[in-house]
Amino acid sequence: MTEPTPDARDPFYDLVGGHETFVRLVDLFYAGVAHDDALREMYPEDDLGPAKVRLTLFLEQYWGGPTTYSQQRGHPRLRMRHAPYKVNPEARDRWLTHMRAAVDGLGLAPLHEATLWDYLERAAHSLINTFDE
Repeated sequence: MTEPTPDARDPFYDLVGGHETFVRLVDLFYAGVAHDDALREMYPEDDLGPAKVRLTLFLEQYWGGPTTYSQQRGHPRLRMRHAPYKVNPEARDRWLTHMRAAVDGLGLAPLHEATLWDYLERAAHSLINTFDE
């Protein structure tokens, strides 16, 4: 018996493993953030649980999974949601460091890894809202 060939119309979400993959990505990412004092300032909750849920839902929706994020929170409006926080190049770089480790921990196929990383890198650059230290 042969493995089914993915349909070119399959969403990226399904191609990379769906919900479990995005939960793992976010768990790995927040494992780094939890010990990064500079980034922890951006998370008002003592527990990172709510932030993990929000990021998982957002990424799942962005990549073609369930639309739960928008159903619960409305339009993502990433720049607006990050406006209260100082997102400078240092914060971006720290965020990208933890996200790079998380992406590497997934063991995705090279094309899928490159596709995911390209988006994450562009998103991180787009959220810079100050160049103040």
